[in-house]
Amino acid sequence: METNGQKNEDVTSSGSFDGRPSSSSLGPASMALLQKAAAPPPSLWHLSISRLLTFVDHLGAFTLMTARTVRALFTPPFEFRAVIYQLESVGVRSVSIASVTSVFIGMVMAVQFAISLQKFGAMEYTGRVVGLSFSRELAPTLTAVIVGGRVGAGITAEVGSMAVTEQIDAIRALGADPIKKLVLPRVIALIFGMPVLAMLALVFGFTGAMAVISAQFNIPAGFFLRSALDSVGMNDFLSGICKCPAFGAIIALVGCYFGLTTRGGTEGVGKATTRTVVVVSISILIADFFLTKFYFLLFG
Repeated sequence: METNGQKNEDVTSSGSFDGRPSSSSLGPASMALLQKAAAPPPSLWHLSISRLLTFVDHLGAFTLMTARTVRALFTPPFEFRAVIYQLESVGVRSVSIASVTSVFIGMVMAVQFAISLQKFGAMEYTGRVVGLSFSRELAPTLTAVIVGGRVGAGITAEVGSMAVTEQIDAIRALGADPIKKLVLPRVIALIFGMPVLAMLALVFGFTGAMAVISAQFNIPAGFFLRSALDSVGMNDFLSGICKCPAFGAIIALVGCYFGLTTRGGTEGVGKATTRTVVVVSISILIADFFLTKFYFLLFG
């Protein structure tokens, strides 16, 4: 028969009275885990400061990469073959997604404006409204957002895979510049490719709008096209197309930056591509506002 002293010794040696192990019976790893779990969560102020410092750090690194890209633009040798390959990769292969989305966006815009203007007996102005909206904003901006999601994610996945498999380190070991080899050809290709894609989107958007207006609202396609062309001037056309090279540079630089900074294997590549799509979309919309203000400030 056990005594009370023996029972107390058994309880003390095995753990606490509620069944949990005592601190003396835990190893160093378990103690560290318990201390980490017991640590209070960071306050909103500290979390905000941490996010701000991380953003500033990324912005500084992105600015340095952009400066190195501009410097590489004027440093021989020039990678013409790589630029042509990237033009085919990011430009020609994006024609299908740009054209299909533009056709249906044109159809939607035509239906929306025609129904709204029909209430005021001004349905004949549908061509002018669609023409101005497509020329100034819809063709360049929506094309940049849609193509940017596809191309930016592809660039990040490609360059990020090279980063996690140490191929970029091998390029540096061979004495080559990764900025000149990987970043510059993509930047040049998108700067020249985005205006062409925007012009194609403009044509396909007008075509879709003409088709739905002619079929559903019995407005002749020729009248719709003439009214659109009469209202759209060269200033309206250039105000949209002139923004496309900046959009292309943003897509290429953001995609390459997140690709070059990818860490953590295949999981890191997936996170980097997701981050690229978000940042590219937000950056294009922010740049669209400032570029529009700057254009009309210069040219009215």
